[in-house]
Amino acid sequence: MDAAADFDDAVLGAGLPADVEQALRSAGEHRGSDPARAMALLMRARALAPEHPAVLIAFYRHHFYGHRLAAARDIARRALVVGARALGLPPLWREVPARPLPEAKTDARTRFYLFVLKGYAYLSLRLDDGIEARDALAKLRELDPQYCVGGALLEAVRVRALVGSLWDDDDASGPYDDAYTPAFGAAAWTRAAGRPAAA
Repeated sequence: MDAAADFDDAVLGAGLPADVEQALRSAGEHRGSDPARAMALLMRARALAPEHPAVLIAFYRHHFYGHRLAAARDIARRALVVGARALGLPPLWREVPARPLPEAKTDARTRFYLFVLKGYAYLSLRLDDGIEARDALAKLRELDPQYCVGGALLEAVRVRALVGSLWDDDDASGPYDDAYTPAFGAAAWTRAAGRPAAA
């Protein structure tokens, strides 16, 4: 089996040694009731399969649901490096060429990378790292201009946080309306200011 297929299986949780799979399952069971025990199990899984996507995802969830957002973002950074390697991209997301990634709707490796970049941007927003969030979302738009992983809505949230609500509370239209068109960058600021977009 080639490396791409191996990674696809890994993203889906396949290819895990039995003891790693058991450690991840037990960690999930203990996450809420015994976080220390869950972390010990995750550390065991990481020692056995340090760069397996399933292990990285488990760590991310453990920190995220435990409200340790900075730690979750650190895991996202590592996952971006692993995902970039699988796609043959530069390890630093800022250095990834500004062109759409193919098969964003179907390829497991591509979707893993895009979802991790989106999660990284979201965590940056939550951590009040606005410039990092802005830049990560701009890169996400370059790589996924069809919004296959939902970057447009997160960008709308980012702009709302900066300039206030884009719509009145009693306005039925908004980001969930069928007629809503996602806006980024200058277009998002124009909309936020209530000015018509340039023709």
